[in-house]
Amino acid sequence: MLVGSSLLIILFTYLPVLKHEAEYQIRQIAQTPTTQEITPVSREFGIVIPKLSINSSVIKNVDPANSKIYQTALTQGVAHAQGSSLPGEKGNIFIFAHSSVNFLEALKYNSIFYLLPKLDINDPVMLYYRGNQFKYLVTEKKIINPDNMNLVTDKSSNTLVLMTCYPPGTNLKRYIIIAKPEE
Repeated sequence: MLVGSSLLIILFTYLPVLKHEAEYQIRQIAQTPTTQEITPVSREFGIVIPKLSINSSVIKNVDPANSKIYQTALTQGVAHAQGSSLPGEKGNIFIFAHSSVNFLEALKYNSIFYLLPKLDINDPVMLYYRGNQFKYLVTEKKIINPDNMNLVTDKSSNTLVLMTCYPPGTNLKRYIIIAKPEE
């Protein structure tokens, strides 16, 4: 009984992760082109990452330090960190989501950014904001400690920062993608 319960907990914890990974691998085997235009689910504030088939609403001005607030926001899409810039403004735009969470919340909160590590340098990321499209190209990938949040309020450069927990299923580290506006 205990072994069965443990296996169910593990299954529910990693089910969203396995789903995203399987879909990605199927697209890779089928060599589905990722250059086709994807209609964003939200032109008011949305994100599209063609290589990963990510197409999500972005919930604006979410407090990244308040778990109750950001957990609720993540049921509706990915979260834009309060205090970071918005598309078209100077400074870092900081967007975050889970890669996965504990088994009680695994299906409740999205795991849409699980595949971020599959992005390569120069892969495109599109933000849509108030009807305008902003195209970014990945320039850097890194793993940081969870308390290193200076990228949220950095106004010294114009970048898009995407963040998720790492490794998937834990909150030990953070996986960061940095993208710069396409020239």
